[in-house]
Amino acid sequence: MRAEVHGAALELDESYLDADPETVRERVREYERGDRTAFDVEVAYPDTFTGRVMRAMSEIPYGETRTYGELAAELDTSPVAVGQACGRNPVPLVVPCHRVVGAGGRLVGFSAEGGVELKRRLLDGEAANRQTKLATFE
Repeated sequence: MRAEVHGAALELDESYLDADPETVRERVREYERGDRTAFDVEVAYPDTFTGRVMRAMSEIPYGETRTYGELAAELDTSPVAVGQACGRNPVPLVVPCHRVVGAGGRLVGFSAEGGVELKRRLLDGEAANRQTKLATFE
């Protein structure tokens, strides 16, 4: 299925999601508006290395990032292997591979349409929304 976010199309393999396409699209629209910080759909993680990386990515909180190296250390593998698994993520955004960055916070790689520029917009939007929400509770 295709979903639009920040003017770019995401290809999501709906067979990994326990939600109908319209529900997923609506949640993407809510995310884009800043009304949603989690997708709240069950994900069928593959029983593969990619599935292990996807589970680790799904644990990265909204508005935060982890480096490929940090995930690699957690999973006892290499940053390159983590990057390759990120590129195979069948449900980008729902499993937030955009929150995985290079050493020093460098924005590298994003397999969705819009590439690194879309990754930047997603991260910038999350950071701004997170700051707004934190300020509301202070």
